[in-house]
Amino acid sequence: MPQAHARNMAGILSIVSVPIGHPRDLSLRAIDVLQSADTILCEDLKPAHRLLHSLKIEKPLLPLNEHTEVAATDEALALLGEGKDLALISDAGTPLVADPGQRLVYRAIEADIEVTPVPGVSSILAALVVSGFRSDTFYFAGMLPREKFERKTAAARLAEREETIVLLEAPYRLAQLLDDLVEAFGTARRACVAVELTMPKERVHRGTLLALRDRFLARPFKGEYVVVIEGRRTRPHSSIQGGKRKSHRHAD
Repeated sequence: MPQAHARNMAGILSIVSVPIGHPRDLSLRAIDVLQSADTILCEDLKPAHRLLHSLKIEKPLLPLNEHTEVAATDEALALLGEGKDLALISDAGTPLVADPGQRLVYRAIEADIEVTPVPGVSSILAALVVSGFRSDTFYFAGMLPREKFERKTAAARLAEREETIVLLEAPYRLAQLLDDLVEAFGTARRACVAVELTMPKERVHRGTLLALRDRFLARPFKGEYVVVIEGRRTRPHSSIQGGKRKSHRHAD
């Protein structure tokens, strides 16, 4: 009898997006996948327990974070090889984006194990679409380096990009980030700082980088931040052809 294909014998790894704040943002499909999973891989136990408790779901949890990634990846692959279905969640939002888990996905694909997305909320896209800046092309830069010189160097490189730029930052480092952005991008570059998206205290602050920095220093707004910065303009907003301003009025 011919041997079954490896993928047919292995379990499925589902990458499940969870809410970034508002609990009703969890999709019905995500709930179904979490209910049917044999084990759930999570970044930290406390947020995972809180989410599953709200859904009345009890499942074994396997922490997969920067401290456990190597061992947890090996354990997860062994479970998948036994035919167990696993769901990977992050503390909030879409897994793998600035979160651990890429090693597991890479090795699962290498082992011909099915990896499937269960899409949902992303703080990056949520901030981008309310920023007012172009969203047809953008550059996600994650978090800038913690070391001062490397952070300033990275910010200077980003200032030359023409796409909209999206950054993440920890709550206690926003003041330093805004200082570095003002220095690298200039005082007039427009930006948006989205705070606590989808939560009751959600706020979206828009203005120049200088105005945002001064506003934060005068009245600090605490929470989880996503910073969106307008790309470098290479020409005026008005349409220009042949060196002359294009008129949209009809000829008399």
